[in-house]
Amino acid sequence: MSRRLPPLNSLKVFEAAARHLSFTRAAEELFVTQAAVSHQIKALEEFLGLKLFRRRNRSLLLTEEGQSYFLDIKDVFSAISEATDKVLERGAKGALTISLPPSFAIQWLVPRLADFNEQHPEIDVRIKAVDLDEGSLTDDVDVAIYYGRGNWTGLRADKLYQEYLLPVCSPMLLAGIKPLRTLSDLKLHTLLHDTSRKEWKNYVRHYELTDINVNQGPIFSHSTMVLQAAVHGQGIALGNNVLAQPELDAGRLVCPFDEILMSKNAFYLVCQERQAETGRIQAFRDWVLAKAAREQEDITDA
Repeated sequence: MSRRLPPLNSLKVFEAAARHLSFTRAAEELFVTQAAVSHQIKALEEFLGLKLFRRRNRSLLLTEEGQSYFLDIKDVFSAISEATDKVLERGAKGALTISLPPSFAIQWLVPRLADFNEQHPEIDVRIKAVDLDEGSLTDDVDVAIYYGRGNWTGLRADKLYQEYLLPVCSPMLLAGIKPLRTLSDLKLHTLLHDTSRKEWKNYVRHYELTDINVNQGPIFSHSTMVLQAAVHGQGIALGNNVLAQPELDAGRLVCPFDEILMSKNAFYLVCQERQAETGRIQAFRDWVLAKAAREQEDITDA
């Protein structure tokens, strides 16, 4: 037998109005107009075939039927609220799968992950390294770090770091017999490339370096491999400011020039729009966005 249910939106409005004994306060709680509350109450009364409220002077009172109905349904609304809180609480626990490029995982996330684990020991983090994103999250991924322009349809995308490209090399290369005093000295060294030669081409074009051959030098499939080649003195890399920072801080790499290039790309934290502010996903979003913001403030203040 099918269940006979009243209009559920009208029922929600009735519960609020009966609890406050005020259409005005019910409207404020539900973020609707008082006229909308009156409309929903009328629809419910028509469905039930009886009056639920009566007005006396400037006060609002429940009818006998309205009082009985309210007493029956208010516990139902309380139970729904408690059940929702339990679901959200469970959603804050359990496994959280994060998809991101291997280079960002190695150079940025993994060294900082202990802080998140300490703050949220109830969340079991699972790291999934992927070379390329497809602009959509698979069902087994909760959040991801994407690299690009930030225009992924249907996803919440929060910028973590703007990308800047800067020449980096080993200190022993800098102290070698081939000088690195000006950008034109790049022609004396091997250029190291990440995936393609496009970034060095953009850099050379931006600074109008006509005597640099960007079509020479090895190409690596991952940014960390490029940086490691530079650490071992094999040439000069055009490092990403975020990924190269650990090597710069440790002194394994140095930046011989002040000239940097702002990229059109950035690193973004992405998730499904409908899940952005729920459970463990919100916990990770809050943590990673705050961590990135603090580090960028420290760099600015330094």
